[in-house]
Amino acid sequence: MKEKFNQMFKDKLFLVMLVLGLLTIVAAAGVVTIQRGNTPGEENPYMEQNQGAMIAQENQAVEPTQVAGSADALREQTQSHENNRAQEPTQVAKASDNTQKSDTTKKTEPQAAPVDSGVENAVPLVLDFSDVSRMAWPVMGNVLLDYSMDTTIYFPTLDQYQVNPGVVIQAEVSQPVVAPANAKVVAVSANEELGNFLVLDLGNDYLATCGQLKEIQVVENEYLEAGQVMGYVAEPTKYYSVEGSNVYFQLEHEGSKVDPLDYFE
Repeated sequence: MKEKFNQMFKDKLFLVMLVLGLLTIVAAAGVVTIQRGNTPGEENPYMEQNQGAMIAQENQAVEPTQVAGSADALREQTQSHENNRAQEPTQVAKASDNTQKSDTTKKTEPQAAPVDSGVENAVPLVLDFSDVSRMAWPVMGNVLLDYSMDTTIYFPTLDQYQVNPGVVIQAEVSQPVVAPANAKVVAVSANEELGNFLVLDLGNDYLATCGQLKEIQVVENEYLEAGQVMGYVAEPTKYYSVEGSNVYFQLEHEGSKVDPLDYFE
């Protein structure tokens, strides 16, 4: 019995010693861990977590300021855009004023125009017809009666022979009649033989007479360009009823009749 008691006492003592030894080891491990945390130069995981939290807080504190700054910038852009839109009508008005000034300037520039058109400073055409010049036919057609001042020729409607100071050119009624060269309208008149006719100054004492016209498109003192429509072919007068519709064309230089066929192109 005594031996059993001694044996149990020894076993309990061993257990106590074992527990004390474990507690000692645990205490020593805790001291070593604390010392490591306080050692200079070593990173502290707890500090990293604290620093990360502080940085996050700082970012959160900055964000409202950045948002406020972005809002201010947006307001400034919006205000600038509104100012630009407010200036647009003024710019358009200035552009319109400039356009009107430009149009006014163009309107005041001298332009070539007929003398009787009412345009001030009208620039007349240069009339420089000469013996070497050539002119266009007033109408294209066959010559019914030739120029003849040296001998007489037969006129079918009159049934007689007489001289002819011009040429009679066959044409269709209402066919356009054009200016043979640059000219100035000296007279717009009419008589029984030629009907409505025009007298044209070609320059250098050359005058042309164009008869058997209707719906005359020009007036006295008007300058005409070569090829410009002067009027249209009319029904023939009673002096040319047999010959049919035609244009009478006469050319003279310094008061003397000359053959137009020598000058036609």
